[in-house]
Amino acid sequence: MSDNLKFVFIIPCFNEEKRLNAEAFLEFCQTYPFVHFCFVDDGSRDGTAQLLENLHKANSMQIQFLQLPKNQGKAEAVRQGILHTAKQRQFAYIGYLDADLATPLSEIPFFIDLVVQKPHLILVAGSRISRMGASIERYLFRHYFGRVFATIVSAMLNLRFYDTQCGAKLIKSEIVEEIFKESFISPWLFDVEIVFRIMKMKDLENPVTLIYELPLNQWEEKGASKIKLIDLIRIPIELWRIGRKYR
Repeated sequence: MSDNLKFVFIIPCFNEEKRLNAEAFLEFCQTYPFVHFCFVDDGSRDGTAQLLENLHKANSMQIQFLQLPKNQGKAEAVRQGILHTAKQRQFAYIGYLDADLATPLSEIPFFIDLVVQKPHLILVAGSRISRMGASIERYLFRHYFGRVFATIVSAMLNLRFYDTQCGAKLIKSEIVEEIFKESFISPWLFDVEIVFRIMKMKDLENPVTLIYELPLNQWEEKGASKIKLIDLIRIPIELWRIGRKYR
């Protein structure tokens, strides 16, 4: 499957002691020795750091553990994890997943198969498309809110991007240091910034052909379904800030 390539997925963690399925990661590593994980503890205040240290000790060959001194948000945790693993020069692709496994580990082989078959791709983004044969469980309000958001982002990017915000992505390692060298404007919408940064790369002749949305076979909404009023105010402001910078 991997054609002798190595892959690593960054897992940002904040207070995940009671939710992280450690056994699922250990079992997956046994089946896929070419897939590695780098867990980033984003200043957790519970026992997450100890849990991740134990995971690393259980399989130090495939599981890394990076601890940030204070909570900096998902965007920075992902950025630090990607830069940390990129410096090791051993991975062909670097991705990230949410710690709650809303995108289950069983989806990883589909990402890998795709980049093996299409090695020109530099970004593969998971897409939560509800369809026959797939199990995509989303709260109704979040789904419709997401469709409005996606329409706005697609217009900003001038791309037919269905789902920028899915927390499952795989990126070619040769571009990650350029894409992630600067901190993100938005701690919430950094996925949008990643696409903007790729589109602005000067040495890419036609970046549209290098980005692929991969429909997920399984995805499950985790956590509370409520979108707060502050979110409805914050998101348009952050989109405006992103558009102002990258245009």
